[in-house]
Parts: sequence; C-alpha cells; structure tokens
Amino acid sequence: MLIMPVIVLFYQANGLGMREVLLLQAVYSITIVILEIPSGYAADTWGRKSTLIIGAVLGTLGFVVYSFSYGFWGFLIAEMVLGTGPSFISGSDSAMLYDTLLSQNKQSKYLKLEGRVLSLGNFAETLAALAGGVLAEISLRLPFQAQIAVAAIAIPAAITLIEPPRHKDVQKGSLKKIMRIVKHSLVQNKVLRYNILFSSIAGCATLTMAWFIQPYMDTILGFSKTQIGIAWAVLNLTVGLTSLIAYRIEHKLGDKKTIFGIMLFIGIGYVSLALFNTLWVIPFLLMFYFTRGVATPVLKDYINRLTKSDQRATVLSVRNFVIRVFFAVTGPFLGWYADLYDLQSALMLSGVLFFVFGTGSAIIYLYWHRTKKQEI
Repeated sequence: MLIMPVIVLFYQANGLGMREVLLLQAVYSITIVILEIPSGYAADTWGRKSTLIIGAVLGTLGFVVYSFSYGFWGFLIAEMVLGTGPSFISGSDSAMLYDTLLSQNKQSKYLKLEGRVLSLGNFAETLAALAGGVLAEISLRLPFQAQIAVAAIAIPAAITLIEPPRHKDVQKGSLKKIMRIVKHSLVQNKVLRYNILFSSIAGCATLTMAWFIQPYMDTILGFSKTQIGIAWAVLNLTVGLTSLIAYRIEHKLGDKKTIFGIMLFIGIGYVSLALFNTLWVIPFLLMFYFTRGVATPVLKDYINRLTKSDQRATVLSVRNFVIRVFFAVTGPFLGWYADLYDLQSALMLSGVLFFVFGTGSAIIYLYWHRTKKQEI
C-alpha cells in the first residue's frame, strides 16, 4: 500500500476536510457492509479461489479510478470499487488457510501461520511506506499511479492458489442459508456473538487510528512527507514483527489477559496521542501497533475455533461486516468532531469510547465463554 502514508494528505491537497475524509471511508465501509456477508457466502459456495480472483481484479480497477480523480465524487466512485474488491477477499483468505491446514490435520498451526501472513503483509507495507513517502515528495498523485501495478500483482497470485477440500458438502447457495448463518453468529450462539462484538470494536479502534495518524504527524508533530513514510514503515514493521510471535504471547497470557490487554493498550494509545504533542508520544504509538499485531491474528483464531468449515468464510465476513458498520457510524462523527474542535480532542473521545465499549463487550464475552465451558 504505497498510498497509505500520505492518503490523508492527498485528500487534503484536493480540498477535503477530515469530515469528508472519514465520510469517504464510511462509504467504503458501507460498500463492504452491503457485500461482505454475501461475498463471504459466495466464497463458501463458489470456492474461495474464485472470489479471491474477483477481489484482486476489482482492487486493481479501484486504483485506476483514483489515479484519474481530482475531487470528492471521483474519490467516492473509487472507494466504492475498492470496497467491492476487499469484500470478496476478506474472510475468503483466512478460510482458505484454515481449511488447507484442516485437510492436513494441522489446524493447530493456524494462529502461527495467520500471524505469519499478517507479518509478511506488514513487512511489505513497511517497504511500501518508505517508497510511498519518497514518491509523494515528487507528487502526491504518484503513489496512486504506482499502486495500480502493485495491486495488479494480486491477480496472478490469486490464480495460482489451490482450493483446499471442504470438510462438509457445500449446498447450493441461498439467501435463506446466509441469513441462517448470520442469525446463528449474531443471535443464537452467544459465545460467538460476543466474540464478534469484541473483535469488531477492537478492529474499528485500530482502523480509526490509521486515519488519524497522518494528520497527527503532519499538523501536531510537523513531519515531512518522507518522515511520515518512514514513521508509517516503522509502525507496520512493528505489527509485522509482533504478528510473528502473537501465538506465543496468547499462549503465555491466556485468553482473558490477552483480551483485556488489547483494550487497555488501545485506550492508552489514544489517550497518549490526545495528551502529548511531542516525540515522546512515539513509544505509545509503537505500543498501540504492537497491540494491533497481536489482536488481528488472535481474534481471528478465536472465531475460527467456534466455526464450522462450510461456514467459516461467511462468519469471518460477519465479523468484518460488524467492524465496517461500527466504522461507518463512528468515523464521520469523529471526523466532524475533529473539524469542529481539534484532532487531539477527537483522539481523546475515541479512546474513551473504544475503551469503555470494548472492555464491556470483553467482560460479557468471557462470561459466556466460561459458562459454555462449564456446561461442556
């Protein structure tokens, strides 16, 4: 993602405020919300490889649209195309990995390998951040143009994947079955419901932070575009390194300490950025991204343990669906709040909201998880 270190600066250079920036991301999220669960179910019925190829093609097309757009409405179309692409990818990739391991009776290695996948992605984004920052010094549009070539690599990569065998016969797809899986995930299975709720709040918190960091580094810390690229690279390197050992951290701490630790450090990260406006905030920012590196593979693993093979991509898509619903609601509001008051006030409000609701959902999830274990 060459564009990520400077995307907010690109928006601002084209006349957008933070409210419009986060409104665009809300539209992106709504697009994913509409397609997330149907695309996840499509992966369970058509095959994960097919949906990954579709997602890769649409992802490339979205950056083509971005490269030729110069205002809010052009960016809006690009975000809708980009939102359609990832909706076909999210859930399908993790489900394919888990079922591949399941077919070899190696599912216990999922958390380690999911962490490795996330780690490699963040190592790649580390290099991309450095390159994107340098390209942006020439032109803020250049990273978007180069991104087309990078995104296109995903198409042959998806084509070369091998579909793993399913562990239950897949029935013909239907809206009725999709709704049955959604009902099971969010209503009937209380352990899975509150797991998804907590996971979604944590995911929304890390997603929101990504859109505040660039203007924070630009306006509060006074970083140049190249410096922002370097800082973004360091943050992604932190996520990548942490993801490699996430399974060890979770194994040593256990689920209870891991879950509460995630919300505690997320809250501290937000509040620290809200209170400090010097380079002393960097250790707290690194701590936040360390937490992200643990949370993503661990929370996906928790959901996979509670889910059947023929429903796995759909349930993971339900999680992503809820994350995007939360972000579509909170993102524009927090962007408006930042424009109305200031960025650090919006960060403080974000930290309080995510910590309170995240901790509350964690307590409820752990209660039902313990109750279910006692029943067994």
